[in-house]
Amino acid sequence: MLELGGGQQAADNLVKNLVKDVSEAEFMAEVVDGSAETPVIVDFWAPWCGPCKTLGPMLEDAVKAAKGAVRMVKVDVDQAPNIAGQLQIQSIPTVYAFYKGQPVDGFQGAQPQSEIKAFVERVVQASGGLDDAVAAAEDMLEQGAAVDAAQTFAAILGEEPAHAGAYGGLVRAHIAMDDLDQAEAILNGAPVEISKAPELEAAHAQLQLARQAADAGPITELTAKVEADPSDHQARFDLAQAMYAAGDAEGAVDQLLEIFRRDREWNDGAAKTQLFTIFDALKANDPVALHGRRKLSSMIFA
Repeated sequence: MLELGGGQQAADNLVKNLVKDVSEAEFMAEVVDGSAETPVIVDFWAPWCGPCKTLGPMLEDAVKAAKGAVRMVKVDVDQAPNIAGQLQIQSIPTVYAFYKGQPVDGFQGAQPQSEIKAFVERVVQASGGLDDAVAAAEDMLEQGAAVDAAQTFAAILGEEPAHAGAYGGLVRAHIAMDDLDQAEAILNGAPVEISKAPELEAAHAQLQLARQAADAGPITELTAKVEADPSDHQARFDLAQAMYAAGDAEGAVDQLLEIFRRDREWNDGAAKTQLFTIFDALKANDPVALHGRRKLSSMIFA
């Protein structure tokens, strides 16, 4: 289970490099090359430009609100006359969005906050940037910033209500916060068209395991019971639950495989069912899941 704490620090780390000033010499690397995967919004401005001083902070806020789906650079046209000339910047403020090295959108002059927000959203959607935002939220979750991750996943769902990755992520964020009832409510409220998506199936499996973890017994005592009587399948099953709850997925899988090896029909095939629940909860390429599936298949078809 992920622990809360350090949420603000994780958020600060995420936005720290989202907005920066770049020189003419840095433009190619930061904007043209830098927009290969994530779009880059370029704010062309100058210190003497009054509207620039209003537009810039509003644009920065909208970029930071996108949580990593887009970056922003600021270019002082007085210090970068060649770039301004090449892009035919006639007046400032001028804003361009670059994606894969090419301008894809832009505007000139001061704009209200609503138009700036809509501009950033268009850039994100045009680049498929919501997936980048999901990846950023997943990073927050892995760092233990579950609250920040939940807020980001929710913001993504505000843009695309049927985004399976964001929906599953929101459920897992609430699991990480030990808010299992809310996680279940979110899961039950998923749009029908994504209710069977792998991301939601994985979240459902994690929720099942999290509820089991609340009743998991002490590992030491359960280990002693299994060692005293290796044929005590219930004790071994309980040990597997306790090990998974403690973060030892590999150990849990090994114990369940041992039950299946000894008696695959025990308790209506409970060991096999639990194994598939764990496999579903883990990422598809997780070594524990891959190795466990192979071992289980070898037993089934032996």
